[in-house]
Amino acid sequence: MKTIYTDQHRLRDAQTELYGGEMVKPFERPSRADTVIAAVRDSDLGPVEAPDEFSLDPVLRVHDADFVSFLESAWGEWQETGYKGEAIASVWPARRMQCRVPRFIEGKMGYYALAAETTITEGTWAAALASKDVGLTGAKALVSGEKGVFSLCRPPGHHAARDMFGGYCFLNNAAIAAQYLRDQGAERVAILDIDFHHGNGTQDIFYERDDVLFCSLHGDPEEAFPHFLGYADEAGLGAGIGFNRNYPLPRGTSFAEWRAALEDAMGHIRSYAPQYLVISLGVDTFENDPISFFKLTTPDYLTTGELIGSLDLPTLFVLEGGYDIDEVGLNAVNVLKGFEKKS
Repeated sequence: MKTIYTDQHRLRDAQTELYGGEMVKPFERPSRADTVIAAVRDSDLGPVEAPDEFSLDPVLRVHDADFVSFLESAWGEWQETGYKGEAIASVWPARRMQCRVPRFIEGKMGYYALAAETTITEGTWAAALASKDVGLTGAKALVSGEKGVFSLCRPPGHHAARDMFGGYCFLNNAAIAAQYLRDQGAERVAILDIDFHHGNGTQDIFYERDDVLFCSLHGDPEEAFPHFLGYADEAGLGAGIGFNRNYPLPRGTSFAEWRAALEDAMGHIRSYAPQYLVISLGVDTFENDPISFFKLTTPDYLTTGELIGSLDLPTLFVLEGGYDIDEVGLNAVNVLKGFEKKS
């Protein structure tokens, strides 16, 4: 299996995250991707290739143009104020407030942020652009005939909505890739999100569409980020009714319980009969992950890959979460090896 990767991810090197009432070192940090690429290179998975460069056109197919402009200019506007820290949201258009875009960057941050943990820093925009190129290059390889491709995206993307950032995500790499596959002629694409956290951004983008099926297994939003989306009764809207499926799962979920949900989602994917499958690959379902509460073990990821491989679909794996730095690489590679074994 081919892996698409760039060192440009290191341009995103935030130093602060709001967690538990404290400013801490971010859980989403450059060493995550460094660990994963090291594991890929130590395995016999296949070649590692640099991404092609793409314009913003594929991004604008799923993201609001004003939001994209905001991401591009936010750090410069923040610096112009004289603020010393990293750009972080501190105020939002909450219930019964006006939902208008302010001129001042403090207001803009809150308008476009879905949460306060994620800062914008000097290299954020460049890293996000490189990350979407990694995802798009993987999708392009599928169109060219590859059976499976791993896009080692960082920063991740599945929390990035049509016009909001947060959860460490700025551009939705999986959604951009899925739309690219549609634009290259696929009638139907499925996205399977196996990250611990709900792919709220991906759901937001495709919620009213029937050409992209979205299935997400995740921590129950009553207990887990992002809290305000990801419930089982969210089934789509308009043309999208029936094409959004959420599997919220409780604390302490075992692999057996998680696998049952996965197999149900796979049943819907088979019935949908997509031309391509995009996997939002998060391994923060791991038992030792510091910000999650499922109980999957390292061998379980091999089985997960085998199950996904049994769908026998051209598949793009897009890296999302996984915050146990020591094990994130091994666990991610195990999924890919399991897929290779079965497919």
